[in-house]
Amino acid sequence: MCRSFTVFIMLIVIPVVCFAGPTVVEPAASPYDRHILYQALVLFWIGIAGLIVIILMKLKEAKRIQDMDFHKDNDDAPFLD
Repeated sequence: MCRSFTVFIMLIVIPVVCFAGPTVVEPAASPYDRHILYQALVLFWIGIAGLIVIILMKLKEAKRIQDMDFHKDNDDAPFLD
């Protein structure tokens, strides 16, 4: 598998990267366009931060449930009702 991946990199990825043309980045011309661009970036990063917070909350909840040892068949195991 390692050899086929190396061949894939050598034959496909490297020529695509080497022969790709230069990228031309044009900044936003008007202040309104810049405002829309920055607003989209702010909303994007707020969304990313929100997803990280949700993932951390879910991980803490999973850890809490595992610490309760609910998966064992004990008579004194707490219920989640």
